[in-house]
Amino acid sequence: MTHQAFPRKIYFGVADRRQMCRLFDRHAQRPNRSEGDSDHLYAGEYFEIARAEHDYMLDILPPLWMRGEMFAMREFLTDRVTSIFYQLRIDGKVRYFHGYCDLTQACSPVEMRDAIVERESWPVRAMTHEERLEHIWSATHDEYRGYAGERWLPEFRGQRNVLVYGRRGGTTLKLLRELTDEEIQAKLPVHLRHLPERQAA
Repeated sequence: MTHQAFPRKIYFGVADRRQMCRLFDRHAQRPNRSEGDSDHLYAGEYFEIARAEHDYMLDILPPLWMRGEMFAMREFLTDRVTSIFYQLRIDGKVRYFHGYCDLTQACSPVEMRDAIVERESWPVRAMTHEERLEHIWSATHDEYRGYAGERWLPEFRGQRNVLVYGRRGGTTLKLLRELTDEEIQAKLPVHLRHLPERQAA
């Protein structure tokens, strides 16, 4: 599985409580889950939440630490990665975010904050190709997404796949990274389909 380590937006829109909980572990179906070594899957992922979800998470447990506009969850998702919640003023509006940071990298929460502010300050509403794929993965129910297993060629095993509908009404599993532009458009919600595509920085 190939996942980027730098901060990346994985869901478009403001996640409600149910969506937030699903996004916390969107890699739950990964193969060899019990073997650990999943820090790279989560570190760098972020998405937007509402104030109610931000405050709810602050009230669950005393935070590991609080620093200005951010706090860290005491319970770690993996050996090194935990949730960081942000309250950020972007373009004059207060917004709330959740991100996963590897706390063995002392500056990762600040780097995540800066990356969120930069990404959310784009003057034109747009999505990169990678963000389109990540939104599709995040928004697809577990029954319609998974990881390539024994029926796939060895070089594809462990890669993410999603169910796509063919022109003749049939369905098939296809690697997420190999979706065509037409398939991506069909899987995105209507309000995201016509956003311009921006090249990743």
